[in-house]
Amino acid sequence: MKKLQALKPTSIVMEATGIYYLDLAIELHAADLPVSVINPKSFHNFAKLMLVNSKTDAIDAQLLSEYGERMTPRLWTPPSTVQLELRGLGRHINRLVGHRIRAKNELHALQATATTASMLIEDQEEEIASLSNRIERFRKAGRELIAQCPRLTRQYEQLLAGPGIGEVSALAALAELTTLPETLKSSQVARHAGLDVRQTQSGTSIDKPGRLGKSGNAYLRAAMYMPALTAVRCDPYAKAFYESLISRGKKKMQAIAAVMRKYLTGIWACMSGDEPFDTAKLFSSEHLRKA
Repeated sequence: MKKLQALKPTSIVMEATGIYYLDLAIELHAADLPVSVINPKSFHNFAKLMLVNSKTDAIDAQLLSEYGERMTPRLWTPPSTVQLELRGLGRHINRLVGHRIRAKNELHALQATATTASMLIEDQEEEIASLSNRIERFRKAGRELIAQCPRLTRQYEQLLAGPGIGEVSALAALAELTTLPETLKSSQVARHAGLDVRQTQSGTSIDKPGRLGKSGNAYLRAAMYMPALTAVRCDPYAKAFYESLISRGKKKMQAIAAVMRKYLTGIWACMSGDEPFDTAKLFSSEHLRKA
């Protein structure tokens, strides 16, 4: 670190590769060194633009240097320890929920035939119960972590005001959103989650329908799914918006995805503006009149 400080770099650029970049980025920032963390996909596209087909550490280092010089990425500010811990808990809970879904599917398969030994079914049921206990333990830890930070507590309570957003979804959404730069716009957050609509209208491909990006944060998409599904049944504003899309020929999942995007941008707006989540503001009253 002292050698880097002696060099007095104008910018240190690194990719956000999984979790492996994080400790180094935090150390660089703590040493008052100008560090920028860039999206790996952005760097990959830059390499394609530069017509670089080979990939070695030396080539990547040179390309990162060029990226920093040409693109001047903004400086990175690390999230707080509490924010990072909350994100880690949220993602671990997501993985455990996935394990439990698979375990329940396996139990269903075991119960589908009379030839399955009873001890196998009992063992599978014990695994599901164990996973459920672990999930609740980590959710409790997440809520306790939120309670340590007044700002997170306020944001958590604001999310709970949204129709269809329960404690589980609020925790999952807040865990991902709290580490994002506050300067992001709502459209950028939607893109980060892979809920941006990508249009393909070029040459003869002028009638292709827009499709979701789906290349973004899968944890955030998962957090938005159940609130959107509940909202279109229980909230008049979300329901009117959903039905308006269906009447215009959208498929059910396309309409649900649109509600997910709306909910995400609304959540980000209420977090940024420090105000409760309000579907009356989020969904146009025009959709309600048409319902």
